[in-house]
Amino acid sequence: MSLNDWIKNNTMHHSQFWDLKKLVEEKEKQNLKISLCLPTLNEEKTIGKEIVMFKSELMDRYPLLDEIAVIDSGSTDATREISANFGADVHLSSDILPQYGEKKGKGENLWKAVYELNGDVIVYVDADIKNIHPRFVYGLVAPLIYRPEVHYVKAFYDRPLAFSQGVRPSGGGRVTEILTRPLFSLFFPELTGLVQPLSGEYAVRREVLESIPFPIGYGVETSHLIDVYEKWGMEAIAQVDLDQRVHRNQETRDLGKMAFGILRAFLFRAEELGVIGELPELSTVLKQFQAHDEEFEQVSHTIVEEERPPMIELPEYREKFGIK
Repeated sequence: MSLNDWIKNNTMHHSQFWDLKKLVEEKEKQNLKISLCLPTLNEEKTIGKEIVMFKSELMDRYPLLDEIAVIDSGSTDATREISANFGADVHLSSDILPQYGEKKGKGENLWKAVYELNGDVIVYVDADIKNIHPRFVYGLVAPLIYRPEVHYVKAFYDRPLAFSQGVRPSGGGRVTEILTRPLFSLFFPELTGLVQPLSGEYAVRREVLESIPFPIGYGVETSHLIDVYEKWGMEAIAQVDLDQRVHRNQETRDLGKMAFGILRAFLFRAEELGVIGELPELSTVLKQFQAHDEEFEQVSHTIVEEERPPMIELPEYREKFGIK
């Protein structure tokens, strides 16, 4: 399949799946269980609205979701209390598989969700979305229900950034455009068909999630796309236009940390696949500058993009899900 054919056949719009009654009927016919995972760290301002929306529309009104779970990294605000009060199952990441230790990072939460949640399909949605709508779930789940050859569905959208002065009509996706897209163009050109490869919203079949490693930090989405592409091909990947996503702005310095983690994860994966030659030992320290009056201070950030193994390799997982 050419890249243009893939874009034409595997790019959809959420409005194609407006008939939720029909979608639920098809899900029940296939006896599928669907879990929603909301990874959190200090999201008290937005998490309650997300849970209320998804529970009322996609559990009570249309029973598309079988489970809504918050996997929390150790919030110091009221994220866990609010989530529990609104009816989500709340799990502290460090309490899941504690024998494997605690690591900090979004990828860690996503990995532990594969063990903790029970769905045949897991849909991940970031917890900082200000214009939350049921389409953020049904738009991603529907291609998996209607098309058995699809295993991994990624969201894309227009991404205006929320500022105190209002909504700016453009911006967002900066790390994608200045790092990930150039890397994909150089080494994995078919993956350039994805409009927003770093989006935090995607739905995946369990047999895929349990079979791939998880970088614990910012590199998790990039690595997953490469792994799914290598193991199942572009035919297994689809993307859905969710129209618009409003979220909080991130400082450029924070995006630098994100880019550093993604680049480390990308290089390790490219080396492992033989796409590039053997790497020298890479630094785990990102150095940035901050100004104090007329003086500049160099600040060092240690970013170690460790990786969790495929969940199916853990005996605890195999026992829980009856895998021999």
